[in-house]
Amino acid sequence: MILELNRVLEQVGKDKGIDKGVLVDAVEQAVLIASKKKYGINKEIEAHYNEEMGEVELFQFRTVVEDVADPDNEISIDMAREEDPGVEVGDSLGTKLEASGFGRIAAQAAKQIIVQKLRDAERDNIYNEFRERKGEILNGIVKRFEHGDMVVDLGKTEAILSHKEQVPGESYRPTERVRAYLVDVKKTSKGPQIILSRTHPGMVAKLFELEVPEIHEGIVKIKNVVREPGSRVKIAVVSEDRDIDPVGACVGMKGSRVQAVVQELKGEKIDIVEWVDDPARFVCNALSPAQIAKVLVNDAEKTMEVIVPDNQLSLAIGKRGQNVRLAAKLTGWKIDIFSESKKAQLMEVEKALWEIPTVSEEEGTEEGAEEEKTMEENE
Repeated sequence: MILELNRVLEQVGKDKGIDKGVLVDAVEQAVLIASKKKYGINKEIEAHYNEEMGEVELFQFRTVVEDVADPDNEISIDMAREEDPGVEVGDSLGTKLEASGFGRIAAQAAKQIIVQKLRDAERDNIYNEFRERKGEILNGIVKRFEHGDMVVDLGKTEAILSHKEQVPGESYRPTERVRAYLVDVKKTSKGPQIILSRTHPGMVAKLFELEVPEIHEGIVKIKNVVREPGSRVKIAVVSEDRDIDPVGACVGMKGSRVQAVVQELKGEKIDIVEWVDDPARFVCNALSPAQIAKVLVNDAEKTMEVIVPDNQLSLAIGKRGQNVRLAAKLTGWKIDIFSESKKAQLMEVEKALWEIPTVSEEEGTEEGAEEEKTMEENE
């Protein structure tokens, strides 16, 4: 029986993944609260766990005085010396109390303290564990839906995949498996709140990291990812090794790697482009698969006029402007696209405007004087 508490603490700590020190603190606090109910709340009592004995010991501390005014917290010098002959007035004397025989109410209060401490410790463990996993892709099971938000069972705890973080067109049912990107972990009064997403660009980046060893090893780096969830993704990659093609590494043999990502994203189209230092070349890459004829760069306003063959205009712009919109987000440049024929027409108009005769300053002054003289004669 002496070492029974030790065994229980170690077993609970192992099962719950809680440090033994936290459990010892919970037991000490529980016994202390129970002792206050038994011996009185005004007494200065401390609880200490004796690991060798496997029990919690209680001690009441009283100040040694000549004349006792507060019996709960003071002891006379004569009585104190009966327990410890060496004490002096002003010393604090500790007396061991019986740490058993608590009443039902006191025992119940102690139990509640231990349960609450265990719950708090479990919540802290979950928060710390998942906080360190931010940016990872988690696997879970759809448990239920609450106002459109998906509650996902992660095993140790539950997570929220809000309706805003769900991809349009995707649907899941309870008990189905789901993979999602861990966006954030927040502390709340009800415990840690784990927030998931399937629309976050980081999910695409993490999927490629899982599928492409070169990315995991740092040989190929992802510079940026832009996405319109459920429709299309553009991802810019660069290689630290000249012998490795970053786009080819991400595509994989016969497209195996990129297809694995597409499958997880339920058919979302993915454009993989090479990142380069030259903004004009990068914009050309970002507008892939369209072919570019010419690029006019305005560094001051960070805008580009991109000229494409007539048959590439719709491809460059994309359905409802999606291709050029994603390219602009990927590169950080404002992009205006013109077909070669349209740009030629605009240049002809501009040329014609420059050829229109203009009135010189001297001629304008003379004409103004003539008009003013005519108006005076008429008056």
